[in-house]
Amino acid sequence: MLISFVLFILAGFAEIGGGYLIWLSMREGKPVYWGIAGGIALALYGVIAAFQTFPSFGRVYAAYGGIFIVLSVLWGWGVDRKTPDFYDWAGAGICLIGVSVMLFAPRT
Repeated sequence: MLISFVLFILAGFAEIGGGYLIWLSMREGKPVYWGIAGGIALALYGVIAAFQTFPSFGRVYAAYGGIFIVLSVLWGWGVDRKTPDFYDWAGAGICLIGVSVMLFAPRT
């Protein structure tokens, strides 16, 4: 379970960081190579996520979506300096509950 959690976190940083680098390149005048590095990070995100051991692609990516939401809130807080409000935290918590149900529900 720890390896799965680490993979989700690494994939999240690759996706969010890659998207952020592209954003900075296209929207805030940073050099083009920042955007290229962002594209590479986004490709790396797909590779990292493929190392998950869960048997279902759809379930892994759906669960990752919840983790991505939480990481995005944290990224916005830490990098963009936008303090999350109650609704940001409530929504992120709901997503984590959903991820837990999807990943850890007893199945036959």
